Amino acid sequence: MNETDCDFSPLKHQLIEGLQNVSAEINNGIESLENENYCLLGNLEDIKERFEQIETVAASFYLNCYLSPFTDKYLDLSTCIQHLSNQRHGALIVIERNNQLDSLIRPGTPIGATLTHSLLESIFYPGNPLHDGAVLVRTNQILSAANVLPLSNRVVSEKKLGTRHRAALGLSEKSDALVLVVSEETGRVSFAVDGKLYPIITTSSLL
Repeated sequence: MNETDCDFSPLKHQLIEGLQNVSAEINNGIESLENENYCLLGNLEDIKERFEQIETVAASFYLNCYLSPFTDKYLDLSTCIQHLSNQRHGALIVIERNNQLDSLIRPGTPIGATLTHSLLESIFYPGNPLHDGAVLVRTNQILSAANVLPLSNRVVSEKKLGTRHRAALGLSEKSDALVLVVSEETGRVSFAVDGKLYPIITTSSLL
C-alpha cells in the first residue's frame, strides 16, 4: 500500500472543503483588486490563517496514511495521543517503518507487548519511571520504553522546541521513522518525519 493511497473520509472531506474555500477566497481577492478603494490586506491575513488550519488537517490526514502500512494499531495510537493531549501528559512515540532503528537509539526497558492505547497511556503517566523516554513501536508491538533518541543539532538555538521535539526531529533526520510528540506544556501534538515537524489536530471524532 502506498503511503498516499489511503482514504480517511472525514479528514479527506475536510481537507478538500478547506482547499476549495481558500481557492474561492483567493479568486475573490483577485477580483477585488479592480476596486481601487478596496484594501486586500485583511483578506490576505484571513487566507493565511485558513492555510495554517488546512496544513494541520492535512498533517492529520497524512499521519494516518503514513501509519497504516506499518501498523494495524493506528487507531489505538490516535486514541492514545488524543487522551494524552487532553491531559497534557508529555509523550514521545517512535513508529519504526522500513529502517531498523536499533543502531540509532539508546535502548531503554524491554516491553514486548501488543500495542493498546491504555498501555501506552499508562507508560506516559506522570510519575511512571518509563515516561521520560521514547516508546518504540514495531508493527503492532511496543518493543521498549524509556529509549533515548539522537537530538537534532539543527534546532539547538530554537528555545521554543523542547527536548522531546528535538529528539523526534533528530531521529527523523537519520531514518524514515515516524515520531509522535505530545507537549506536556500545551498538550499540542506533532509528528516528525523526514526531518520536518508537523502539527496535527486531536479532535477524537476525526482521528
